[in-house]
Amino acid sequence: MRTLFFFLILGFASSSIYAQNPDKKAAKVEKSSQMQVVEAACGECKFEMKGKTCDLAVRIKGKSYFVDGSNIDDHGDAHADNGFCEKIRKAEVKGTIVNNRFVATYFKLLPDTDQKQ
Repeated sequence: MRTLFFFLILGFASSSIYAQNPDKKAAKVEKSSQMQVVEAACGECKFEMKGKTCDLAVRIKGKSYFVDGSNIDDHGDAHADNGFCEKIRKAEVKGTIVNNRFVATYFKLLPDTDQKQ
């Protein structure tokens, strides 16, 4: 009898763990995924966003978003003369805004037109 009671309690507990929480808000998704050219830089250094370390961010229509799907170090030295912590660059991106973050499915840093050759 104790074993049966134990398995009943275990069954109820496990089913409640996997049940969907109706109070939980769904992820807020904005904008469809289309190619666009945006400003890209370090969110903390150039876009004055709050954070703990240098992180890649994009500015779309005047609003800044941290980027998921691409890292600041994927595009060279962030602290070089033309790096993201020193300069705002242009990038061609594709992705969506989810929970106030830009989730990139494509991120291509465009050539620095101000750089001397």
